[in-house]
Parts: sequence; structure tokens; C-alpha cells
Amino acid sequence: MHEVSLIQTLIDMIVQSAKENDIIKVAKVQLVVGECHGALPEALEFAFEILTEGTICAGAELVIEKSALLLKCQECAQEFRPEGYLYRCPACGAAYASLVKGRELYVDYYEGE
Repeated sequence: MHEVSLIQTLIDMIVQSAKENDIIKVAKVQLVVGECHGALPEALEFAFEILTEGTICAGAELVIEKSALLLKCQECAQEFRPEGYLYRCPACGAAYASLVKGRELYVDYYEGE
């Protein structure tokens, strides 16, 4: 369950940033998780709830925004979202694509009280 270590790192960053900005309580955290990151939203929520106890993030709302997978064809440079498990370029049919978006995991923002 790598979600625990991911959330702990994010909480540490939020707590540090909040202290630097004289925020005494965090009310909301907006997290962006790429479709191909592999982190399970339910596990992230559970880890957040447990790991924020006793911190300035305790009781904060965690909002998880999913970032869709976006690929770029290496043949024609067309960007596309694959349908199902079909990763062929819809423009030229090539099977070689690079990842543009979909593996991210970051705090988009947090709100203090």
C-alpha cells in the first residue's frame, strides 16, 4: 500500500507550507491523481484520514481530481486519449505513443481557516 507513504509526504509538505504562511488549520486539500498513477483513490482517502490525525490537517476535506490519460503519437505527433485498452493513434494507426499526461500526483491547492 504505497498510498500511505505518498499521503505522508504530501501531508508533510502541506504542514510545512501552512506553517510558513501562518495558517493554523487546513480545511480542504485538492489532490490531482493521474489515471495511470496506480494510486487508489479510496486508499488515498483512508490514508489521509488516518495520517492527518493530530496535525493541522485533521478533519480537512480531501478532494481527489482524476487526471485523464493523454498520449502523443510518435509518428504523427497527434495527441489522443486512448479508448479502453486500444493505444493506437486514431489519426495514423501507429502503435507508438508517449505519455503526455496521466501519471501525476500532486496537491493542486489547499485552503486554510
